[in-house]
Amino acid sequence: MAKILIVEDNALNIKLFCDLLAAHGHEPQAVTDSRLALDAAREFVPDLVITDIQLPHVSGLELIQLIRADEAIKDVPIMAVTAYATAGDEERIRGAGAESYVTKPISVARFVQEVDSLLARKEPVTADA
Repeated sequence: MAKILIVEDNALNIKLFCDLLAAHGHEPQAVTDSRLALDAAREFVPDLVITDIQLPHVSGLELIQLIRADEAIKDVPIMAVTAYATAGDEERIRGAGAESYVTKPISVARFVQEVDSLLARKEPVTADA
């Protein structure tokens, strides 16, 4: 079971993501206010962060950059889920530090596949490391 932090301001998307992740044996935690997301990530210590890009207050791009600059959580994989689907958006989002990019409306199969792929790539932390 992986701990997955979801940063999303849309209640329907939060429910969908949490239900999908829980159904696949994961422990989702949602944050609706992006201003609280960095502290939530430090406290929850997720195995994966899923963030919307178009968020009020702190954009998803800014959040990705903040996570990458934070020593405690900089190596956590990040999946961007966004309605942005124009030329150059994927490069911009990946350039900020996201490993994965899924467009809305999401394909459930693709969403689950991306989550599984990112979690499989994450190196396990061992006590003697």
